[in-house]
Amino acid sequence: MSPGPQVDNDSLQAIIQESFGDQIRSIEESFGMLDIIIHKNTIVPFITYLKNHELLQFRFLTSLCGVHFPEKKEGEFSVVYHLHSFVNNLRIRVHIFMAKVDLEVPTLTGIFPGANWMERETFEFYGIQFTGHPDLRVILNMEDIGYHPLRKEYPLVDDTRTDKEDKYFGR
Repeated sequence: MSPGPQVDNDSLQAIIQESFGDQIRSIEESFGMLDIIIHKNTIVPFITYLKNHELLQFRFLTSLCGVHFPEKKEGEFSVVYHLHSFVNNLRIRVHIFMAKVDLEVPTLTGIFPGANWMERETFEFYGIQFTGHPDLRVILNMEDIGYHPLRKEYPLVDDTRTDKEDKYFGR
């Protein structure tokens, strides 16, 4: 019994561009994996398409996380989705970007129930709102923390300390 048709990065890129060409901001390959940047309002139909496509079958949401790029003023926050197709042994990263004044993106909990906790963690640490999420609240910090600790707008250490320099912490 021979395996079904295999998808590689080139055929995946062609399939995606055919269906979502105008919604894709860029596609690049790094370390053998496609990085796809799309418009944030397209995330639900795009992920649904990748999951339900007869050939692609990206049926596993490996990871979902937030990222803060303070130097990018019109797209300083990102949500990154890692998807895996077991049938094709293929992984991709899907990125969306948004400005600090518009930190809202639709939830994926209707497509991948496992997105629930990953979205809650991203909300907690970056302040990104997932519209339609069934229970978006703080889960790891104290409920009254009042800020989003992984944003790069907060100092990493106490300013009164002289034994630490931010350059050693990636800043």
